[in-house]
Amino acid sequence: MNTLTKAMNILLAASCLAGCSFNQAIHIQVSNLIDLDRNNEFIEVPMQSLQALALKANEQFVVLDVENRQVPYQVTHDSLLIFPVSVASKGNAEYTVTKGIPDSIATISCGKYYPERLDDIAWENDKAAYRAYGPALQANGEKAFGYDVFTKSVSEPVVEYRYKMDIDTIMRKRIQQLKEEGKIQEADSIANAISYHIDHGNGMDCYSVGATLGGGTAALMVDSCIIYPYCYKDYDILDNGPLRFTVKLTYPPLIVKNDLNVIETRIITLDKGSHLNHTEITYHNLSQDVPVVSGIVIHPENPDGYECCKEEQYIAYADSTNNTSQNNGVMYLGAVFTKSLQNTFVQWFQDTEKSLHPGALGHVLGISTYTPETTYTYYWGSGWSKGGIAGMDAWKQYLKEYARKVNHPLQVTIK
Repeated sequence: MNTLTKAMNILLAASCLAGCSFNQAIHIQVSNLIDLDRNNEFIEVPMQSLQALALKANEQFVVLDVENRQVPYQVTHDSLLIFPVSVASKGNAEYTVTKGIPDSIATISCGKYYPERLDDIAWENDKAAYRAYGPALQANGEKAFGYDVFTKSVSEPVVEYRYKMDIDTIMRKRIQQLKEEGKIQEADSIANAISYHIDHGNGMDCYSVGATLGGGTAALMVDSCIIYPYCYKDYDILDNGPLRFTVKLTYPPLIVKNDLNVIETRIITLDKGSHLNHTEITYHNLSQDVPVVSGIVIHPENPDGYECCKEEQYIAYADSTNNTSQNNGVMYLGAVFTKSLQNTFVQWFQDTEKSLHPGALGHVLGISTYTPETTYTYYWGSGWSKGGIAGMDAWKQYLKEYARKVNHPLQVTIK
C-alpha cells in the first residue's frame, strides 16, 4: 500500500553516524505496533541516513531481508529510499542496506501525459489505473471534474497500450469510411475491437465521471456547496516507476468566499500493490479555514451501494459500471482518512441540481477542515470484482485495515 511512514517516524540512532565505520552495512529495524500483519507495505528512508555506506559515484547498493534475499527498491525524486516490508502483528523485521548490484525489476507503477487524448494524465499500478483530465478537455467545454478510474485484471502496465489502440488514427479513418459506405456492422466490429471501453482481457474504462467528484476527488465546500475543481492546468511527473508513480497537478484559480485567486496543488502518489493513491493537497491564497470534502459519486445503477464509517475513517461505494448489460463486473471505490476526519455523510443532489449532474444522484463524502498554509492528506482508489476484490465486505475490510495502518505507521529505526 502507499507509504505510511514519514521522515518523522525514522529514528536515527546517534551512535550510527558518530561511531560506525564507513563501508559497513546499514541495518534497518521496522516495528509494527498494532495487532495486524503488515505485508508488502512501503517504508521511506532518507538517503541522507545511508551516508555510512560511503557510496562512490556510480556505485550501487542492495536491500536485503533477514534471509539475505534482495528486496526491490526505488529512490524517489525527493531522495527517499522506498521498499516493501513485511512485519507480523506487533512484531519486528530487519533489513540491511549494503553495497552491491541490484537485480533488475519490472516497472509496475507508472504514468504518462497524453496530449493526443485531450491532455489526460493517466497512471496505474498492478491493481488499478486512473486519470485526471487536462486543459484540452476543459477548453472543449466537456464537464468532467473528478478522477476517472480504469479497471485492471493484470499486473503489468496496460494503459499506454489501451490509449494507442483506442485512438489509432488509421483504424478510426477506416471506421469512418465504412460508415460512409453504409457498412455499419463492419464499422462497429472494428470500433469494438479497438475500444478501451470493452474488456479485451485486461480491464477497461467503464466508469462515469461527468460533472462530479468521480472516484475520490477532494474539493472545498462553502455553505454546503462543493466548489468543484475543473481540469488541471499544469503537471509535473516526479516519479515514474518502477515501484512508485508521483505526479504534481496545479489547478486554475478558484473563488472561495472573499478569496479570488485560490490555487490548488495536488501531489498524487501510487505505489505497487496499493489499491489507494496517497494524495496531499494545498490551497494557496486562502485566508481562512474552509471545510474540505473528499467524495465518490453515487450512480443510479446502485443508489444504496455506499458505506459511511466515521469511526473507522473510510467511505466506500460499489459501482455497477456504466453499462451493466455488458457483464462489466462491479467497481469498488473508496477513500481513507487521517485523524483529521470530522464526519462522513451522503449529500444527494437537489432537484435544481440534477440537470447539472446528469447520470448521478449525489456523493458519499468525508469532511475535514482545511487550515491555510497546511496540507490536507487522504487516500483514495479502487478495486474490481474481476481483479481480485471478492465483494463489498472484502472491500470494506481492506479499507478498515488501511485506515488502521495509516493512523498507526510503521516505526523505522536505522542502526
